[in-house]
Amino acid sequence: MSQKSLVVYFSCSGVTKKTAELLSDVAGADLFEIRPEVPYTKADLDWMDKKSRSTVEMNDPSSRPAIADKVEHMEQYDTVYVGFPIWWYVAPTIINTFLESYDFSVFVKTHPDWTLEIVGEPFATSGGSGMGKTEAVLHVLCPDSVNWKSGKMLNGYDRAQMEAWVRTLA
Repeated sequence: MSQKSLVVYFSCSGVTKKTAELLSDVAGADLFEIRPEVPYTKADLDWMDKKSRSTVEMNDPSSRPAIADKVEHMEQYDTVYVGFPIWWYVAPTIINTFLESYDFSVFVKTHPDWTLEIVGEPFATSGGSGMGKTEAVLHVLCPDSVNWKSGKMLNGYDRAQMEAWVRTLA
């Protein structure tokens, strides 16, 4: 059975989108944008404003912003790359919404001959910080049956760099 991959991403400024599109092309993967049901405005993303939507969401561990669409037939993918910008040293809470929207443990039990991997655990972009506590926070959102890989910052990767990184995942 051939392997099928999906690149899932959330992006507000377009930086992560550009990275996800390159990864999708290099990996031969389908592409899915995580879009909030209520789009973020520039004011929503003002991290210096303690009352901005993004600040309020990131300060509330239970925050789960609604997503506009779902991945159709998630069960067809055996590798899922998840990408996003780093907000407050972790993934934006909409990534939590995405991961909790799918029962990966049921998928793995239904397809015991496949290994579902959230690859690149995850890949991220950031204007100035590293992965922070991202890996620790996201590990608890998916069952043990998901094979998490080490996270990777892909800021400014060109095609050759992306190809080299994807080769390391094989």
